[in-house]
Amino acid sequence: MDEPYQLRSTTRFDPYLQSLNWNNDSHGPSPFFLLPLHLERLLAAAEKHNWFLAKSTLKYNTLKGKCLDAIADQRVKGSTAVAFRVQITLSVDGQLVVVAFHLPESFRSDPTELARRRLPAPGVDVDLVSGLKVYLDKEPTQPTVFTQTKTTLRGVYDRTKKRLEQKAKDTPSSNWDVLLYNYDGEIMEASIFNVAFYRSSAWVTPSLNTGCLAGVMRRWLLEKGRIKEDTEGVLTKDTIKAGEWVLLFNGLQGCRLGKIYM
Repeated sequence: MDEPYQLRSTTRFDPYLQSLNWNNDSHGPSPFFLLPLHLERLLAAAEKHNWFLAKSTLKYNTLKGKCLDAIADQRVKGSTAVAFRVQITLSVDGQLVVVAFHLPESFRSDPTELARRRLPAPGVDVDLVSGLKVYLDKEPTQPTVFTQTKTTLRGVYDRTKKRLEQKAKDTPSSNWDVLLYNYDGEIMEASIFNVAFYRSSAWVTPSLNTGCLAGVMRRWLLEKGRIKEDTEGVLTKDTIKAGEWVLLFNGLQGCRLGKIYM
């Protein structure tokens, strides 16, 4: 790969998170969404890319300090926002850059709560549960190290969304996503979310063997038993039906609900 890139992770600064014990870090209540897991994901990605210098220099206190500095910088600039998207990038030489961008609103409830629930009742409109439209991609995606790790190279995901732009033309860009599958027909993920489908009374997420991202929220939900990994290959392109629900999750937004469109 000749094009320069950085490893990336996106967390959230939100005072509401300090009320959730499961989000605590070693210092106590934390306003950063699962920040220790973001660190571990960056370290694992650095090893996968053979960025051993970057891995050796990345420490939690340094990361958290830079995240706090990014929020402080927004305050100096006059921002009165309550919550922020916090973008973290790590370069091959170990340079760590953190930038914050204001979000329109704070969490008002536990962002993982949807993963506790069963499917919405039949006939419930996706809009009534603040859901997204999720379109099945028109073409397969080749799994690579750049689908298995999060980087600043987003071309594969940009192309998937480009393919579905016409279908989603009447929907705001923040309210729709694309469901990717590999050349074996296995469901991988959406362009900015890991996913799970309701199968046999449980939310089931694609295996990492499909080439999907080892997401922060995905890991947490698996460890807490909220979702299960697909070990039997049941999540394939041919099993996905129009109108069915999909659980979407990432380390910025927590869990959201989507509905499949073909």
